Amino acid sequence: MYATLLLETTGPITKITLNRAEKRNAISSEMISELQAILDEVERTKSRVVILTGNGKAFCAGMDLDMLASISKQSPAENQEDSRRIAKLFRRIWSFPKPMIAAVNGVALAGGCGIATLCDFTLAVPEAKFGYTEVKIGFLPAIVSVFLIRQIGEKRARDLLLTGRVVEPAEAKEMGLVTEIVEADKLMDRAHQLAEVLIAASPSSLTRAKRLLTSSAAAGIDADLERAVLENARIRCTPDFKEGLASFLERRKPVWQGEP
Repeated sequence: MYATLLLETTGPITKITLNRAEKRNAISSEMISELQAILDEVERTKSRVVILTGNGKAFCAGMDLDMLASISKQSPAENQEDSRRIAKLFRRIWSFPKPMIAAVNGVALAGGCGIATLCDFTLAVPEAKFGYTEVKIGFLPAIVSVFLIRQIGEKRARDLLLTGRVVEPAEAKEMGLVTEIVEADKLMDRAHQLAEVLIAASPSSLTRAKRLLTSSAAAGIDADLERAVLENARIRCTPDFKEGLASFLERRKPVWQGEP
């Protein structure tokens, strides 16, 4: 039914698997649409908890190369609409009414890091990597910054977003991005164990608790997301973005042209 995702429901637990292992589960336009659709579908079911993971050795390596290449050819209006779709997906994960557990089985970079850390719980294998690497290719981590600042504080968010550095699970846990580090062979067992703890709680209490956690911040989130969408779209028209993208695709060091 879904080209980029696998959906498996066992009793009250739904497992969603990013299923583009040959592309390190990179985010494509199709995956964005399918994730929105699958979350809508799961919300209508009696499922109590969602586990989100990746197929293969990566959780999600960020945006797909073909999608990145197409961005440089889009009009400003198309870039703005595209940015808004990504923002809507991130907000949907952040505010999803049922508890979500990310079982991070490998690298989670850029948008993939956003998906992993916007879930209520983030379990990670010791081999996982986390990072917002957009600045290294002349891009802007605008949309994810809206959530990251609230998650880990402004100083730590500045560190990650301005350097684009990749961090190990232990540091990510200390920052508050990761809930727990779990050995790879125990990752899914631990995710199901945590799901059972959540299932034992009152469904109405969990739903109301999640609504309470998100409702007070929603207005600020939405206003900041709109600004982030515009900034995300604008940077796609800059010489540095085009150079960063070209150098990334050509596997060479970028020659930046932009002004500070």
